[in-house]
Amino acid sequence: MRFEIMRLDDVNGTAVDSTVVDAASVNRIVQQAAAIGQRIYIRPADSAAVAS
Repeated sequence: MRFEIMRLDDVNGTAVDSTVVDAASVNRIVQQAAAIGQRIYIRPADSAAVAS
């Protein structure tokens, strides 16, 4: 399964950028974001996000 992870702006919470990763990478990205206090939003990637 693949997930889209969006990095959120600290001020207003809008998505700054996004990436699609496999399930094995999600934990590493969450750990990195937690270590620096970065806000992220994770959702299952649809087929359109995987293709781009």
